[in-house]
Amino acid sequence: MNWIALKMLTGNQGKYLGIILGIAFATLLIAQQASIFCGLMLQTSGQIRDIQGADIWVMDENVQFSDDIKPLSDSDLYRVRGVPGVAWAVPLYKGLTRSRLEDGNFQQTILIGLDDATLVGAPPNMILGNLFDLRKPDAVIMDLEGYQLLWPGEEPRIGRRFEMNDREAEIVGICKASRTFQTFPVVYTRYSQALDFVPPERKVLSFVLADVTEGSSVEAICRRIEAQTGLRAVTGEQFEWITMDYFMRKTGIPFNFGITVALGFIVGTAIAAQTFYLFTIENIKQYGALKAMGAGNFTLLSMILLQALLVSFIGYGLGIGAAAWFGTLANAPGSRLAFYMPWEVFVATGVAVAAISMLSSLLSMQRVLVVEPAVVFQG
Repeated sequence: MNWIALKMLTGNQGKYLGIILGIAFATLLIAQQASIFCGLMLQTSGQIRDIQGADIWVMDENVQFSDDIKPLSDSDLYRVRGVPGVAWAVPLYKGLTRSRLEDGNFQQTILIGLDDATLVGAPPNMILGNLFDLRKPDAVIMDLEGYQLLWPGEEPRIGRRFEMNDREAEIVGICKASRTFQTFPVVYTRYSQALDFVPPERKVLSFVLADVTEGSSVEAICRRIEAQTGLRAVTGEQFEWITMDYFMRKTGIPFNFGITVALGFIVGTAIAAQTFYLFTIENIKQYGALKAMGAGNFTLLSMILLQALLVSFIGYGLGIGAAAWFGTLANAPGSRLAFYMPWEVFVATGVAVAAISMLSSLLSMQRVLVVEPAVVFQG
């Protein structure tokens, strides 16, 4: 019977391809939009992942996401250092500054100031230059995509000079950094140098990065820092989720992408159901003949289910392949598109496609259940 079901399915090439393309389109739309959403959420917390080497982030208790800078005082740094179980604690500056290029144009730039002594939080992937050249006067390291944004078409080079807040800076290194949600260039320098690049303020300390002593529980030390300082202390992973949660709650991004995913599901179901039902109607005499030969309802339903699973499997493969190809283009050098396809997207899309195939076959199943063997003799 399985062989008969497959022959019936492929007998009408037009409708067979129509069902597959409908499911493939739904798969592409669901997987693509879900992956773009995941990519955008990753961009919101990309700089947290790039700043490595510390177990704990300490910040003002009212900070809601990574760019929600509420400056701390220098005394907060010393208070964190005095908490039992803290091995070391260093300052981190993070803020927006204005860069001026040779042609007089200005560009917003993300400035990150690292601890002068340890350079904790430095970019992990250097492309050009040496990290320790940051200790030179006016030295900065810029991310590659930021360089290409400021000087499009120019080969990245060491020694490039530009101004930040009317103070000259020299690029001593090029690094690879995670794409930011704002798509601004990212510039790294020493903490003391960062204070020279920004307007003087009473409080400039953005975060405190800390590490725990050997054998200490990171979670326990976080709670101890909070209890003794009144500040908020979280791990890097927790800070990532806090940031992503803020953007999911406070922006319309999840709702907008959810509508697109739902639209893909509905359109895919409608196309597949209509085409599959028409296919069943065209083959209704064959089903009637099988009933006349003794085939039961369970056998006929199994045939339809096999047909639905086959087209959904092929359509899923084509759609996921197209989404992955789109992702390759989105992540190509120079692209500013956000795209990240974790395994959860594959699974969720597969579940959605399975649901589409089941829903699209329900009408056909209902029609086959009520068919009479005498339909074979009807004109």
